[in-house]
Amino acid sequence: MSDSRLTFALRSGALHLPQTGPIAVFRPRAGTDLSALPRERLEIVQGNRADHDFWARQGYCTEITAPEDFAAAVVMLPRAKAEARALVAEASAHGGSVIVDGQKTDGIDSILREIRKRADVSPPVAKAHGKVFQFQAGPGLFADWSLPPVTRLENGWVTAPGMFSADGPDPASVALAKALPDRMPGRVADIGAGWGYLAFHVLERRDVTECVLVEVEHAALEAARQNLHGGRARFLWADAVSWTDSAPFDHIVMNPPFHTTRAADPALGAAFIATAARNLASHGTLWIVANRHLPYEAPLEAAFGELREVEGTPGFKIFAARRPRGQSAASRRH
Repeated sequence: MSDSRLTFALRSGALHLPQTGPIAVFRPRAGTDLSALPRERLEIVQGNRADHDFWARQGYCTEITAPEDFAAAVVMLPRAKAEARALVAEASAHGGSVIVDGQKTDGIDSILREIRKRADVSPPVAKAHGKVFQFQAGPGLFADWSLPPVTRLENGWVTAPGMFSADGPDPASVALAKALPDRMPGRVADIGAGWGYLAFHVLERRDVTECVLVEVEHAALEAARQNLHGGRARFLWADAVSWTDSAPFDHIVMNPPFHTTRAADPALGAAFIATAARNLASHGTLWIVANRHLPYEAPLEAAFGELREVEGTPGFKIFAARRPRGQSAASRRH
């Protein structure tokens, strides 16, 4: 197996690390090659529960937020530009050496051009459709790139910068919220809840006894806490793909993500559908919205015995699915 871009750059001497002190690694995805970094000095900063748990299982020191001080930082560039800038600002806040590694499709060339306007940058190493480079940070150098943990929009919603639909409600969620029935008695789960838009509308129904928000991004869940009030909401930082609750639900709502990179990945939505079937009571109903081009009919029919399409929009289809298949799902009753 060939070295990763970061490993190649460090082992070739193109990048350098300080001899001592902790190294903060911001937002590394599960499976990222960190083998060239001194393991005992690393502090993984990761708010995505699936990736956070991966590094914890490998025995790394993992944090949700950045440590108070560190000698150097490595930023694994995310897709969202606002979040990428904020991570660079956070990594630069204490001064020291900052390494930025990212794919071309995630905007590494753009962020490189912007950083070059403010700091001396090492010659970038290009490999595997991306680049990695290093610069010496100074306190306040990127202070204007910083973002607050949450943002309050003009319409009153609180969102998480850099997260999905940070600028306002997603049109697919709006469509699903309008299509939900007037009554949803019992327990409800919002899988992939984001900052709580769907859960907010679910909780407008007085017969809902509890709404559990399942969200993989810690920042989005913190925003949801500010959007929802009252004792019927429960907030769960969890990876929806592997999550199973201790008791079944009467309803599940979801607008599942279909991107892990810039390319659409319908398998992610299919995994959410399997989670819904696993967590529904035998009499329960899944309410799901999706872009019309996404092929969710087959996984829905495989996971449920009854499927009907309800009124959607030109861009989105909405399904109600009942009778979750499988003995474990069918036998789960209140």
